[in-house]
Amino acid sequence: MSLYYVQKLLYHLNRDPAQKQRFDDNKDIVLAEYSLTEEELHALKKPDIGLLYVLGVNGQILMHYATMNGYDWPQYIQSMRDGVTEHGPVREGLYAMIDGKGAL
Repeated sequence: MSLYYVQKLLYHLNRDPAQKQRFDDNKDIVLAEYSLTEEELHALKKPDIGLLYVLGVNGQILMHYATMNGYDWPQYIQSMRDGVTEHGPVREGLYAMIDGKGAL
């Protein structure tokens, strides 16, 4: 898994309006610039906020990506909960759920 690159991409989308515009114009070109797994690519393209959370994306970074994709706060929180239900415990990163329960 390439959590670092997913988070780097999301950080750039949040901080760089030109990169965000490029992403809006052609996601595939921008995504090809990062070393991402098929699972990560799927989650970013859909977007699947719950899966991105389970993959370990930092919530502060993920929150901005969710907002970019039209999620309000309750939808964002529910998406993370749904991600754990659908995809299992958070796999790595700050929110990794060692016992499968975590703070949700």
